[in-house]
Amino acid sequence: MKPLHIVVVESNHDLRESTVKALHALGHAVRGATGASTLDLALASAGADLLILDVNLPGEDGLSIARRMRQSHPLIGIMMVTARSRQEDKLAGYDAGADLYLTKPVSMGELASAVQAIARRLGTSSPDTVQSLTLDAATLQLLGPLAAVGISKREAQLLGAFATAPEHVLDNARLTALSSTSHDELSKSALEVQIVRLRKKLEQAGASGPTFKAIRGTGYQLCVALAVQNTNLQSLQHA
Repeated sequence: MKPLHIVVVESNHDLRESTVKALHALGHAVRGATGASTLDLALASAGADLLILDVNLPGEDGLSIARRMRQSHPLIGIMMVTARSRQEDKLAGYDAGADLYLTKPVSMGELASAVQAIARRLGTSSPDTVQSLTLDAATLQLLGPLAAVGISKREAQLLGAFATAPEHVLDNARLTALSSTSHDELSKSALEVQIVRLRKKLEQAGASGPTFKAIRGTGYQLCVALAVQNTNLQSLQHA
């Protein structure tokens, strides 16, 4: 079974680190997050196939995070691992969007089996998994298995450039040139916002797993298969 990209959201440092190490030893790509803000940063940088969420978190709790993630990332796997064991707590977890609800303490063997079960449900997504999407620049739509999502001419230009670039990689200079009318107009943070918006639209169309990979010091890589139709990419560059 191919590895998953997993984010473990747990405020207890020792438990978070031991869980990350245990799942990493099974071959998964695993990152830790202490709460909602660090989770959002992790997803903005690389995306994820599976979230492992505690409920009792500082700030935004796990139930609220699960509801938000289920709405913005409908195909993501969500597993709750929490000390809350009452029946009403479990029901609340499933209502919030959890695929699985486990109560602490959880053995690493049980956790590993639960991750494998969700991996099967996800269709064994991995960084190499390709999702078939189509960019129709004539109608400015991103077409996928879940929906047809409207995009702007600038977004179509960016996606078309990613789709035709070698290994689907664009460096930061190229991204800046495509995303703005001048190099001073687009800051690094604004570029990240552009990528987050594109990631969300790809997921709304039906992409699962990581859609963009940040390449440190270089730029970004598109991680889904994207066909381009009804477009002259040169004309989009002047849209």
